Amino acid sequence: MPHMTLQKKIFLVAAVLFLLVVLYFSFDIARKTTFPGSKPNLKERIAPSSDTIK
Repeated sequence: MPHMTLQKKIFLVAAVLFLLVVLYFSFDIARKTTFPGSKPNLKERIAPSSDTIK
C-alpha cells in the first residue's frame, strides 16, 4: 500500500484491534452459553407446578 498517510495507518491498526477484541469477547460469551434447544426437557419445566396455578 504505497503512500499511506500516518492517519490511515493509525485508523487501520485501531480497526484491526477493535475487531480482534470484539471477536474475542464474542467467542468467550458463546463458549460459556448453551443453545436452549440442546438442553434436555426437565419434568419441572414441562409440568406446571402447583404453586404457579392459583
